Amino acid sequence: MPSKPSKYGIKIWAACDASSSYAWNMQIYTGKAADRKPEKNQGMRVVLDMTSGLQGHTITCDNFFTSYALGEELLQRKMTMIGTVRSNKPELPPALLSVKHRARFSSMFAFTETHALVSYCPRKNKNVLLMSTLHRDAAISSQDHKKPEIILDYNKTKCGVDNHYKLFATYTCQRKTNCWPMVIFFNMLDVPAYNSFVLWVGINPTWEEIKRFKRRLFLEELGEVLVTPFMKRRQVCSSGNKASPSPVSTPSKRKRCQVCESNKDTKTIMTCSKCNMYICKSHAVITTYCYACEKSKKV
Repeated sequence: MPSKPSKYGIKIWAACDASSSYAWNMQIYTGKAADRKPEKNQGMRVVLDMTSGLQGHTITCDNFFTSYALGEELLQRKMTMIGTVRSNKPELPPALLSVKHRARFSSMFAFTETHALVSYCPRKNKNVLLMSTLHRDAAISSQDHKKPEIILDYNKTKCGVDNHYKLFATYTCQRKTNCWPMVIFFNMLDVPAYNSFVLWVGINPTWEEIKRFKRRLFLEELGEVLVTPFMKRRQVCSSGNKASPSPVSTPSKRKRCQVCESNKDTKTIMTCSKCNMYICKSHAVITTYCYACEKSKKV
C-alpha cells in the first residue's frame, strides 16, 4: 500500500477508541474467500464484525467503509456513524457532486430521515463528501474556514487507528523478519501491552502522574512481572538437583581411554569416581562414572 507509512506488511483491520487508541477488536485480512471469489460489500462486513458487541457509540470510518446501508445497519444496533464518502456511491445526489460555480468554503447539505450528507468545498473545483447518522442539522463553524460540524467531528475522531500504530513505533517488541507468523506474534504482544497500559492508567490516574514516560515504566514492570514466575521455577528446579561430584582427574597424567577400541588413540585425563579407570567423555555417565560402575550402582 504505497500511501501508507509502512508500505509492506500484513494488513489488519482494527477498531480503536478515538481518544485513547485502545484496540477494541482486530482482524487479519486474508485476501479472497475460500471459494476464491471477490468479497462483496467487504467494507460493510468489516465494520459490522469490528463493532460486534458495542452499543451507544459513534463509528468513524473512511470512504472505503462508509455507505448508506452501513449507516442503517448501525442504527439498528444502536450506533451512529460519521465518515467520508466516495463520489461513485449510487446513493449520492448529483447536486452534491457538482463543483461548478461553487464558492470557496461553501457547503451543501442533504437530509433523509436517518442520514445527513454534506458537500464542502475547501478550494475551487474541489469538494469533500461526508455522511453522518449522528447530525440532524446544517450547523457550520463560525471560523474563517466555515467547516460544517460534521467535518469538525470527523476530524476529532478519525485518528484512533493511525495513532494506535504510531504508538507501537515508540515501544515495540517487533524485529525485522521474513517469517509472517512471527510478525503476527509480535503484534499479539504489542496490542495487549498497550491495552493493559490504557486500562491501568484509567484505573490508577495518579500513578506516576508527574513523569512523562509512564508507558516505558509500565512496560518495564510488566515484563518483570511476566518473567518472575518462570525465574523462580527455574531456581527451584536447579536447587532441587543435587550437585554431582566433580570427576576425579590427574592433570599431570594423560592416558588412553580404557573403554575405547584399541585402534583409537583417545587420550583423556578423566577417571571413573569408583574404579579410577580412564574414560573419555563419550563413555562417561554423568561425567563421573563409567558404564560398568553406573550399572552396578543401580543394581
